[in-house]
Amino acid sequence: MANRNTVAPEDPQLDLTPFAEAPWLLDIPSPFYTDSHRAWQKACRGFINKHLSEHGLRWVKEGTVPLDLHRTFAEAGMLIPCLPAPLPLQRLKQLGIHELLGVLKLEDYDYFHFLIYVAELYRCGLWGPAGTLVPGMSFGTPPILHYGSQELQDRLLPGLLTGKTRTCIAVTEPGAGSDVANIETTATLVQGGKYYKVDGSKKWISTGIWADYATTAVRTGGPGPSGISILVIPLKDTPGVTRRSMDISIGKMAGTTFIDFDNVLVPATNLVGKEGYGLRYILTNFNHERLSLVISAIVQARKVLSTAFAYTSRREAFGKRLIDQPVVRHRLAKAGAALEAEWARTEQLTYAMNNLNKPDADAVLGGQIAMAKVGAGKVLEKCVSHAQVLLGGNSVTRTGQGELVEVISREVGLTRVPGGSEDILMDLAIRELAKQWERKLKQGARL
Repeated sequence: MANRNTVAPEDPQLDLTPFAEAPWLLDIPSPFYTDSHRAWQKACRGFINKHLSEHGLRWVKEGTVPLDLHRTFAEAGMLIPCLPAPLPLQRLKQLGIHELLGVLKLEDYDYFHFLIYVAELYRCGLWGPAGTLVPGMSFGTPPILHYGSQELQDRLLPGLLTGKTRTCIAVTEPGAGSDVANIETTATLVQGGKYYKVDGSKKWISTGIWADYATTAVRTGGPGPSGISILVIPLKDTPGVTRRSMDISIGKMAGTTFIDFDNVLVPATNLVGKEGYGLRYILTNFNHERLSLVISAIVQARKVLSTAFAYTSRREAFGKRLIDQPVVRHRLAKAGAALEAEWARTEQLTYAMNNLNKPDADAVLGGQIAMAKVGAGKVLEKCVSHAQVLLGGNSVTRTGQGELVEVISREVGLTRVPGGSEDILMDLAIRELAKQWERKLKQGARL
């Protein structure tokens, strides 16, 4: 059973402003977190505060993150927690990696350690700085790790797992976002099957401008999902590959990239798994990807709502503090109730990810996590909306008391758009639930 002891609220690293911290870090017992999780949280907070959080807002204003941020995290092994649990123990130990930050043995790493890591990355409230670190290891590396040939893994994983090289996940195209099954980038075998010739474009590829490789969805067969494969395409100094940075709502911080492939020759040995299985491989990482989006959105919402709470507690109008007005308290309560409910759902889904084997988690959690991803985005939107009303003009000013709220207001779409559009995900959720229900009925379950 998990340790139910709580962290002392006088811990100097904790922010005691209401809604700023997850309940388990204060004085509310939880069945989910062990001493290992608590030690990991403290170590993560210390490391991430020093190297990321304390500088985040300045970097956002400057529109760039230092390139050595990735190197700092890589050298400390702090990109590894981006990976799904359990970690690839044999691979990491062959590389001389046995623990993280001196407090977490690789064998002990689970999805609550992942939750804590992601929460600490985004605790400063900003999407951009963490967005330079997470996508490659979290989304680009797992298909290679789980489905690549032994030769491909031996060749690429030592660099990718240590952060000496980087990959990105390249699925989305100008004409195919949530509709992954209809991608148009083609890969055709040439030169007697030694190479694939790749032609097409990928768009909105996070960290693509810095990546050495792109874990790329390509069409090797006919139309539809059965024609899709995964190919690892070298990006640097590769003839026919051109990349250009894209300006999104946070500028160019996350290295968002448009990639063109024009007669690009890629060794056939860079095929991940089997031809025609690409969409299946992509889908098996969606729970992991979307869970990270859920966590980051709720943590951003915490920052927004706690900022609004602190502001209303000191701001006076009409002879009293704003928080002494019932309508203000009502706004804080509505947003806070939605936030804590979504966090409770996130912990429950994290527990399920820990306790289901991978095939079962893929089968039964896809719809649940899809709904959670939509819900987390709406909670962030709600918290931002209430904070803007409560902070007034300060919330739209890029300096002063509301500057963080102003920045986060421009980042809401970075939760609601990636990982599948909301309408697609809600439809997916119901279709998944219907399939599960119909399967149980066939097995003799009662209505």
